[in-house]
Amino acid sequence: MPEALIAQQPLAERTASRLLYLPAAGPRQDLRFADLPALLRAGDLLLLNDTRVIPARLRGRRDTGGRVEALLERQSGERTALAQLRASKALKPGARLEFAGGGQQVGASVGQRQGEFFELQFDRPLAQWLDAIGELPLPPYIARPAGAQDEQRYQTVYGRAPGAVAAPTAGLHFDEALLAQLRAGGVEVGTITLHVGAGTFKPVRVDELAEHRMHAERVQVSQEVCAQVAATRARGGRVVAVGTTVVRALESAAAGGELEPFDGETRLFITPGYRFRVVDVLITNFHLPESTLLMLVCAFGGYEAVMAAYRHAVEQGYRFFSYGDAMLLERAR
Repeated sequence: MPEALIAQQPLAERTASRLLYLPAAGPRQDLRFADLPALLRAGDLLLLNDTRVIPARLRGRRDTGGRVEALLERQSGERTALAQLRASKALKPGARLEFAGGGQQVGASVGQRQGEFFELQFDRPLAQWLDAIGELPLPPYIARPAGAQDEQRYQTVYGRAPGAVAAPTAGLHFDEALLAQLRAGGVEVGTITLHVGAGTFKPVRVDELAEHRMHAERVQVSQEVCAQVAATRARGGRVVAVGTTVVRALESAAAGGELEPFDGETRLFITPGYRFRVVDVLITNFHLPESTLLMLVCAFGGYEAVMAAYRHAVEQGYRFFSYGDAMLLERAR
């Protein structure tokens, strides 16, 4: 992966990104994201992930004076959260931490370890101080601190449910005007919620995929979305997922064979050979090598076709990862 292709900044306009189209049959096409209305049809259902990124990066000190950095994975209670911790010396349960910023400070106790995460017990409810003390957590491959533009551009225009520590990046290409254009063309729009965790950036380290333990993420799929999908099927439309998070949410909700309302955690790991039950079309960004997200895309679009598309994208200078360009794939049959 050439480092020069990793997008470090968003484009001036959300819809200005390039779009690589992989039809189920026929040659791939190099388009612009603004061409999306021509690729969708009246009667299609566009499903978005309405999560919002929280200011999940905390900087502070331990009671012994050493610096510590916490990246919240998810809130587990009013005053508790699971977090990745970085410190000059190993942290143990019972250690005390102090975080400060924006004129506020809060203390926390380190609880038991859960895999790569620690539980943190804060002295005050997170809702009282997180916006003041926390920082927006840009992905590890963006080699700069978060700036003022990221506060807006690393969020989707339709995000409403705080809880993610990484953006559902396929949605970053949409602005209100494009969504209005799609609706005017007869495309229905609905939302699910999946709070993206930091585990989304982890590569698969095992040789046998069956041995990989997928990170857990919180999902909500409503009865309304289930009804929208059923109505779309009845009229011959297609279910279009904006992002791999929407695919995982819908396929998790359909794990029993039929799409049903779902409110809980998912560890669904989709790899080539998976039989998709809900999604017909996928809009997604270009993903990290060896990641679970790339494996999902290969399962959806076909391994050879997706790998050839990635090679083409590199040759043509597409921009990669969170602030990069996008693909539209029709499901391989």
